[in-house]
Amino acid sequence: MPRRPALSPDRIIDAAVRVADRGGLAQVSMRNVGRELGVEAMSLYHHLAGKDALLDALANWIFTRIELPEPGRPWRQAMADRAASARATLAAHPWALGLIGSRRSPGPALLRHHDSVLGCLRRDGFPVALAAHAFSAIDAYVYGFVQIELNLPFDAGADAGAEEFVREIQEQLSPDAYPHLVELITEQVMQRDYSHADEFGYGLDLILDSLESHLAHHAASD
Repeated sequence: MPRRPALSPDRIIDAAVRVADRGGLAQVSMRNVGRELGVEAMSLYHHLAGKDALLDALANWIFTRIELPEPGRPWRQAMADRAASARATLAAHPWALGLIGSRRSPGPALLRHHDSVLGCLRRDGFPVALAAHAFSAIDAYVYGFVQIELNLPFDAGADAGAEEFVREIQEQLSPDAYPHLVELITEQVMQRDYSHADEFGYGLDLILDSLESHLAHHAASD
């Protein structure tokens, strides 16, 4: 009978990710993670202090999956790529949305991520305050967009499902009562190849355009 691999913090975290992916964050406990690994929960305490430490580790793990800005890369493309990576990571692990902003003990991957993002902005001329605003605005947009995607009443990646849903809504709307909604649905959705997922890039560009304008204004005023 092959020997079970030795326990380690990395194995425990990977098991916790599997538990969370299947059942959500509420299912993450020392007992459930131990069961996932085929060991007693008490065995985990030799590697992690308890559930709070496990949740801290999960939050840190998420940031190991999000792309960091490459040194020397122009800030705008770096922020766009990071936003896309964050969106994909959070969509793949929906439990992370409510976790990453709630922990009081940030891990090394989280700290490195934040420092790298701020460093990318600062190297390209962002003053400290504007870099902070940029970080906040981009992350608020990404997190909010993912939250909406995860809760849509249709598969965000299936255009046919979106069109069917919108068509059902359209049939319930009176042009007299809701003229602007009917106009939007008719012109923006039904008369073109509409995909909710495409809205992500457009909205992100609006934010990046505004940041570019603020950065130019700052440079001109120096």
